Amino acid sequence: MPALSHALPDPAGVQPAVPSAPVPVAPRMTDARLPLLREIEVMDEYGVRRTIAIPAEQALTVFVDRRELVTLMTLGAMPELLVLGWLRNQRLIASPDEIESITVDWEVGAAAVRTRAGIADLDARTGRRVVTTGCGQGTVFGDLMAQVDGIRLPAPEQARLRQGALVAMLETMRQTDSIHRRAGSVHGCALFSADGRERLMFVEDVGRHNAIDTISGWMALHGIDGGDKVFYTTGRLTSEMVMKSAHMGVPIIVSRNGVTQMGHDLAARLGMTLFGRAANRHFLCYTGFDRFDSEPEPQRAPVRVVAG
Repeated sequence: MPALSHALPDPAGVQPAVPSAPVPVAPRMTDARLPLLREIEVMDEYGVRRTIAIPAEQALTVFVDRRELVTLMTLGAMPELLVLGWLRNQRLIASPDEIESITVDWEVGAAAVRTRAGIADLDARTGRRVVTTGCGQGTVFGDLMAQVDGIRLPAPEQARLRQGALVAMLETMRQTDSIHRRAGSVHGCALFSADGRERLMFVEDVGRHNAIDTISGWMALHGIDGGDKVFYTTGRLTSEMVMKSAHMGVPIIVSRNGVTQMGHDLAARLGMTLFGRAANRHFLCYTGFDRFDSEPEPQRAPVRVVAG
């Protein structure tokens, strides 16, 4: 059985900006990190054999008080935070102090969660499974839209983003030495301060849902409020990603990818600001213009084509 501790070292692939102390009543957790990359031999179109790195995907089955709930496909960068964030984003727990311990054992591919007082109505709350659009076919429990009206996010004057701050975030992400840059096949998510100056947390995983859940677990463990933060993802903005960001209290989302119709409608209903197709200095603001302080780029002069 792996040893339990309160301290969680920062493994490669998960990069908090500064150390943060856990909340007063934090769960005890293992540090069961794994190598994130594996080398394999390939042959290219020229018949040349060479060695490349690929992400090392693992299966992790989550048990809560000895009851099997779900199997997550993950890199295993920080599985304890992934499990904590998954429980939080599934609304199975409201606070990390409900959890006594999270023990990950890769020899059996399992995460054993022990709660302090059990989870009320666990069978009923996990009885309905919805297959998500997540990479690897993720699962959420219950009615995604049932809790929308109970979500309260900061007013636009309390949570805003300047265009200059957005561009600074995109430049930070562009310069990141990431697993995706070395091996591809992963999604990355990050949490920024709203002024764009500080990246608080960055994680990559085989799916964007795992990455956002890991950030959610880190926020819960350290008591980080999302109201003055910006969430960044390389993945598309579906309804599930928008809902998870809202549950984390983060009202502004930036994506390198696009948005779905349900994601757009949900963000508009919640008063969230969504940016998509965001890379370099380019972006589209889909919803929540009242949270965005635009600093427009100068229009480029049209190119004249002279007929020959």
